[in-house]
Amino acid sequence: MRRYINTSNLSLMLKPATTFLTSLPLVVLPAVAAGAGVETGITGVGPALIIFTLAGALLLTLIFRSSANHAARVITARIGQRRIRKALEKRSPDVLHDFILPGAYGGLVKVNHAILTAGGILCIQTKHYNGIVFGGADEAQWTNVDGAKRRRFLNPIIQNEGRSRALQQVVPDVPVANLVIFTGSVDFTSAPPKNVIHVRDLESFVAKYVFGPSKVKDWDAVWLSVKAAALTDADSRKDLQAQVTFT
Repeated sequence: MRRYINTSNLSLMLKPATTFLTSLPLVVLPAVAAGAGVETGITGVGPALIIFTLAGALLLTLIFRSSANHAARVITARIGQRRIRKALEKRSPDVLHDFILPGAYGGLVKVNHAILTAGGILCIQTKHYNGIVFGGADEAQWTNVDGAKRRRFLNPIIQNEGRSRALQQVVPDVPVANLVIFTGSVDFTSAPPKNVIHVRDLESFVAKYVFGPSKVKDWDAVWLSVKAAALTDADSRKDLQAQVTFT
């Protein structure tokens, strides 16, 4: 198994706080149980109350742990998104984030990021996962294993190909490349495809990426066309949400 991404410093910093918060019910359990024994007596309802208290504490611990883990995931995902935005905006002034386009095959698609670089446009989709990710470039679904959790998700390369084609429809004479960026702490069981990278490699990837030949002369006009086609209004977002919900 090829180690692809090291555990983030932020995750390590959040782990002690998460562990403390999720163990609070068990921390207070001995005091509660002791109080129950004194008040009711060991031969009365004390044992039953202690068992009930223990079960309640364990349930609360599971709930707290789930909530804390979810909060930590949301925080690190948002930080990853900000990191992507910062890296893109450092490379080019022509960047768009979270916009909607008419789909290449009907409906609407949401593009996470698009950046105009020398020679073409990078159409970017982002994914945030921890643990192990495996799946081939041509497989319909990939798999993420994070501890005891196992989930399947759509192949982000194939998923973003539809978005890239939607962008290509707007500027048919401009090279458009499909790029998937992972944030989080991820292991790949084998080397990922060349257009799947971690956010830490984004700046160098953009700087070195070479598009195919292009006859475009007015790149300002190209980007104006993309901005004009981008849908960012509330109605379009509602239509996209309705489409996602329906499917």
